Amino acid sequence: MLPAPTTAYPLDLLLSDYVLLGLAAVLAGLVDAVVGGGGLIQLPALFSVLPQTLPATLFGTNKLAAIWGTAVAARAYAKRLPLDWSIAIPAAAAALLCAFFGARAVSVFPPDVLRKVLPFVLLAVAIYVFRRKDFGTEPVPDTPIFMTVARKRGLALLIGGVIGFYDGFFGPGTGSFLIFLFVRVFYLDFLQASALAKVVNVACNFAALAWFGAAGYVIWQLGLMMAVCNVVGALIGTRLAIWGGAGLVRKLFLIVVGLLIIKTGINAY
Repeated sequence: MLPAPTTAYPLDLLLSDYVLLGLAAVLAGLVDAVVGGGGLIQLPALFSVLPQTLPATLFGTNKLAAIWGTAVAARAYAKRLPLDWSIAIPAAAAALLCAFFGARAVSVFPPDVLRKVLPFVLLAVAIYVFRRKDFGTEPVPDTPIFMTVARKRGLALLIGGVIGFYDGFFGPGTGSFLIFLFVRVFYLDFLQASALAKVVNVACNFAALAWFGAAGYVIWQLGLMMAVCNVVGALIGTRLAIWGGAGLVRKLFLIVVGLLIIKTGINAY
């Protein structure tokens, strides 16, 4: 079980602390909007500035900041790209439900085994993408004959449910897994997959934030300040991704997955 939250959080931070957290949120929003993985930047900044605060509270505050940037990025992509809502809506709905149950499952089944396996799963994903130079660089112009609308929705429900539960239960690499699976299963390019992943990420973040907020594990004032900065980064990131196209998103995807391999490997071993 998680420890009980404290009832008040003293925010006697220095101006330099606010500047650091704000800059981290801007950069996290930018990276997250392009390829996911903003938590690699935002969470370490929170742990650095507030080392005595409960980790659950920092995770909740991070979710509050991240959900706004992710939502703005999803809206910006939807305005500029033709998104496949037959994938996005079922995946997001399943993720919303399963992320909540994943968060509750943490108190029953500690994710120790998953922590040790994750670096190797991410490594396999990185090797697969790196070796296939054309993977996700262009969408398949014609949907394969076996990919009916019903099958597409069923697969979207499955992917959204599994990744949503994983996000609530553990979390690292959620955006990267979504992008990889959308490219691999639905024959999208990296830009389209990243756009759809934002829609699903909003659902995951909402479910997690609902749980953390109800349990008292959010510093609302700080999280909202960082949310504004995260939105600024997300707006820059979406424009950068659309300008650079699938090729840029693919390169950043490999960089972020590489950093995730290092981070999760150090945490696990």
